Amino acid sequence: RCWRNMANSFTPPEAVGFVGLGNMGAPMARRLAAAGYRLVIADADAVAVARFADGTPCRHEPDLAVLGGACRIVITMLPDGHIVRDVVLGANGIAAGLQRDAVIIDMSSSAPVGTRDLGAALAGRGVHLMDAPVSGGVAKARDGTLAVMAGGEASVVERCRALLEVFGRVFPTGGPGTGHAMKALNNYLSAAHLATAAEGVIAGTRFGIAPETMIEILNSSSGRSYSTEYKYPKFILPGTFNAGFALGLMAKDVRLALELARANGAPHVLLQAVSDTWTRAEQQLGPRADHTEVVKYLESLAGGTAND
Repeated sequence: RCWRNMANSFTPPEAVGFVGLGNMGAPMARRLAAAGYRLVIADADAVAVARFADGTPCRHEPDLAVLGGACRIVITMLPDGHIVRDVVLGANGIAAGLQRDAVIIDMSSSAPVGTRDLGAALAGRGVHLMDAPVSGGVAKARDGTLAVMAGGEASVVERCRALLEVFGRVFPTGGPGTGHAMKALNNYLSAAHLATAAEGVIAGTRFGIAPETMIEILNSSSGRSYSTEYKYPKFILPGTFNAGFALGLMAKDVRLALELARANGAPHVLLQAVSDTWTRAEQQLGPRADHTEVVKYLESLAGGTAND
C-alpha cells in the first residue's frame, strides 16, 4: 500500500516517545521496541521506568520537552485526559519541544470533548493530535492483537498506521475525538455485560446452580458475552481478580460515556444505571481494585461474598 512508502510515515527505526508505562503502556511499548522503533520513555513512577528499562532497549528522558524534541511522534498512555493535557501543554511539557508537523497519539481513555480542545490547541502550534485508545486488555497488549480505535484526520491516521498496527487491528473511527468516544461507549457495554452477568450468576447460585455450571451453559447459549467467556473463567471463578484494569478506570470510562450521551441528547436510562452501579462499587472497593471485583460489590448487596 502506498502509504507505507510515504516519507512522513512512521516506520522503524523511527524514534518514538512513549509516556505512561502502566499495565497497558509497558507491554505496548515493548512491542514497539521489538518491532525496531527507538523508544524515548517517561513515567512519573521511577519503579515503572526501571522495570521497563530492564531488558528493553530505550532512552529514559524525564524532561518532557526534551523528549518531545527528540521525536516526531509521541504516544501518551495515561489514566485520563486531564493528566494528558498537563503532560502535553503544562510547564516544560511535551509540546514545548515538538517540531512542526509532529504527531501526538493519545492512547489513553480520555474525554472526547477534551480531546478536541487539546487538538485545537496543538493545531495552533502546527502539531497534529490523534486519539487512538485500545481495547483487549493486558494479554492482547502483549501479543499485539488489540483493537485500536483511531480518531483524527484521515491523512494523520494513515501516516501512523504502520506504527499502530504493531499493537493490533486499526479501526479508523472518524474525526478528532471519535476514537475516545468509541472507547467510552465500548467500555460502557463491557461494564454493563460484566455487571449483568454477575447479577445473573449470583441469582442462579443462590437458587442452587453451581456458578461453573452457569458459565458453561451461558457460553453455549444466547446469554454469553466476553465477560462470561473470558473474565469469569479466567479471573472471577478462580478468585484471582487480576485482569489488570482498575475498577476506578472502568467507572471513569462509563461516566465519560454518560457525559457523551447527555451532551448529544441520546437516551441513557440504562447507561445511568450502569454508571451508578460502578461508581458505588468504586466508592466501596476503592479505585485501585481490579474491575472484575465489581462482583464482590454486587455480592455484598446480596449479603454474601464472591464464590460462596
